[in-house]
Amino acid sequence: MNAIFNLPRYLRILLPLVAILSIWLLLSGENEPVEAEKNDIHRSSDYAMTDFTMTIMDINGTPARVIKGKEMAHYPADDSTEIIDPIAEFLKPGKDSWVITSDHGHTQGDNKTILLTGNVIITNENDPAFKMLTDKLTLDTQYNTAYTDHAVTIKTPNGDTDSVGLHADMNDETINLHSRVKGQYDAPAN
Repeated sequence: MNAIFNLPRYLRILLPLVAILSIWLLLSGENEPVEAEKNDIHRSSDYAMTDFTMTIMDINGTPARVIKGKEMAHYPADDSTEIIDPIAEFLKPGKDSWVITSDHGHTQGDNKTILLTGNVIITNENDPAFKMLTDKLTLDTQYNTAYTDHAVTIKTPNGDTDSVGLHADMNDETINLHSRVKGQYDAPAN
């Protein structure tokens, strides 16, 4: 006779129930560790640079932008690029050069837009006393524009202006402030 038949009746009923319960717990718990593992997976880059300088040329072969940074890494899983301490300089022959710095930069895909976050500062290379400050800014590298819906402060030697939202065109050297614009202007003494 089989050993199972030598067990008391209650154990013969309880053993299959414990086996079924164990199988059910193992199968139902399979999804949870997978979710936890997904959160533990770290992105890996296919290339990275430190203390880099990139020069982007226009269609005529003339430098259009110079991008510098402390670190840059490209992630192939989502085709994104992260930049630490980016500095972007927009060059236009015969016009002022604009310099934009921030703590962090992010771009994805074709790199036509760059999202800058943390301590974003826009200055004019020929007039460093002019500064625009915000915490988030999107650069459109195709049209040489910058825009944000966040708070912006413009500092000049003659006063400060605050706004919510901004659109700047580096080609035309125009700035459009969106809403809640207020400021103080001190006319220079003659």
